[in-house]
Formats: sequence, C-alpha cells, structure tokens
Amino acid sequence: MSETLSGANQAPSEKGATRRRAALTHVPLSDAPLPPLDDTAAPWPGAMESPGGVNLHVRNTPGSGDATAVYVHGLGGSSTNWTDLAGLLAPSAQGIAPDLPGFGFSEPADGFTFSLRAHADVVARLIEERGAGPVHLVGNSMGGAISLLLAAQRPELVRTLTLISPAVPDRRPDPRRLSDPRLALAYLPIVGKKARRELAALGPHERAAQVIKLCFAEPESFPSHRLAELAEEHGARIGLEWADAALSRSTMEIFRAWFSLGSGSLWSVPPKVRAPSLVVWGTHDKVISVRRAERTARLLPRGKLLVLPRTGHVAQMERPVTVARAMLGMWQSADSGRW
Repeated sequence: MSETLSGANQAPSEKGATRRRAALTHVPLSDAPLPPLDDTAAPWPGAMESPGGVNLHVRNTPGSGDATAVYVHGLGGSSTNWTDLAGLLAPSAQGIAPDLPGFGFSEPADGFTFSLRAHADVVARLIEERGAGPVHLVGNSMGGAISLLLAAQRPELVRTLTLISPAVPDRRPDPRRLSDPRLALAYLPIVGKKARRELAALGPHERAAQVIKLCFAEPESFPSHRLAELAEEHGARIGLEWADAALSRSTMEIFRAWFSLGSGSLWSVPPKVRAPSLVVWGTHDKVISVRRAERTARLLPRGKLLVLPRTGHVAQMERPVTVARAMLGMWQSADSGRW
C-alpha cells in the first residue's frame, strides 16, 4: 500500500534523490494475523482518571499485557477516533486513549493553557501513573504534534512513535480544500466570531457530517451508525460551557507553534526523537497537506514514511487495517533491531 518511487528515465541527480525517497518510504507491512475488522463495534469503555490531578476521560482497550499503545486524538476529535485501530492491535498491545483536556468528556482544569506542551505533559503524566512506559505512542493531527513533543522530551516513556498526519507547520493552508470555508475562519480572534455563530447553529448531525467530509477522502465510506455515534457525541458536548473555548484556544496554540521560529519551531523537534518512528499520510488530506510528509519523516532520525492513496486526514479511521499492519511491521522490526 505504500507508494513506491522508481528512478527510471531520470537524470543521475534525480535518481539519487529518488533513491533517498524510496528508502524513506520503505515500510514493512506485517503479515501477522489480525482480528476481523468489526466496524459495528461500539467505542471502548471509558472512565475518569486523574493523572497529576488533571481529570481525564480515558477509554481502555483490553489486550496483550506485553505492550501498551497510547492513542492521542486530534483537534476537535476524541478517544473514539481510535476504536477500530485499537481493536485491531489489541492482540499485540492493550490500548489507552484519553480525551485531551477540553475534548470529548475531559473538562479542562482552571488555568490550563491548551498549548501543545501542556497537552504533552498531561499525556506523560497519564503514562507515568499507569506505569505503562515505554509505550507505543500514536498521535493524529494535533495529537501527532503533541506526541512528537512528548517523544522528544521524555524518550524514556516512548518505545515507538507513530504520527498520522501530524499538525506540523503548514503556513499556506488552502481554504478551498475545506468542506466548509468557514472552518478556516471560525477560530481566529475577532474575524471568526460570525463564522463561529454560523457553525454553532448547525445541528449535531450536520456538524458530524461536516467533520467526516473534511477528514475523509471518501466520506461515503463512513458507516452510518458511526456517524450517528459521532452526532450523539457532538450533541452531548453542546451543553458543555468549556467545549468551544477549548477548541478555540487549542487552535490558536497550534497557530502559535506553527509561526514560532528557531529553537521554538516544531521543525526543531523531530531530530531530537530517538524512538523508531512511522509517519503515515493520506494523499487526499484536506487539513494538513501531504506536502509536509516527506520532510517530517526525513527529520526523524529513525523515521519511515507511508503514504496512502485515496486517504484523508484520519488514516486510522479510513484505512485502519493498513495502518495496523504498518505499525505492527515497525514494532516487529524495532524489536529485532532492523528499523
């Protein structure tokens, strides 16, 4: 499923560059048996926990006691984004999927800054209090940027790192790619007020459908019962007074990280990661362009890249079997010293 790059009919310099890219994209897909994909499965059960005094809603996937995978969702997402992938990987690792502060059903503590580093600290405390480390750390979108920071800052907690369309700096996003251009404005100060009002007027089902249209390359493939689950979650959050503020402030913190320079830039972080790393990106990602994929993987000292065709921003939801096989391939190769 990974893209392969041929050096045929190219100049020597182009062939050299192609060979480097081909090595970068060579990802072994495990042929180990996986459980059947059950897209009718309900979200894994969740409960409240308080790592470091922070109240988090955490979903747990029972699985192998030999390893633990920690799944970190993206902006506007929640722990339910990992239902399928966590189930497929359960024979190899038990799963822990928190709702980040301000998302899902995790109410943020007073004074929480919503910075990427603050979110990373919360996930680190969860891993520590569970006694689960080192873990297979998996992050999507904003959760990818959070996981990247955590892997660099706390290498003793991270066994492997998987980044699925991580929110690395994209200073020229194209609003035309969005399912609703108002999404590009909604969480900007002052100018976004009108867009926020209009989006807030949408019903839970409309909001859920809009999210899937934005994040999937093939939104029609999203099961109707899963759309109903997502709409129910959106409906449950309507009455939470902290929900919109958390989304807005987290968005602004991503922008702040994107425009930081020098040692404060997110691009300065990947070279500090020591763990075996897999970067997964969809060719039809409308949120963070696949143009960022190669640079992200190249900057990771032990990074490899898997680019999936006909796939959007949440490959773990749209192509869970392929992502699971790629992750298992990394885990197996890392354990044998071949990554």
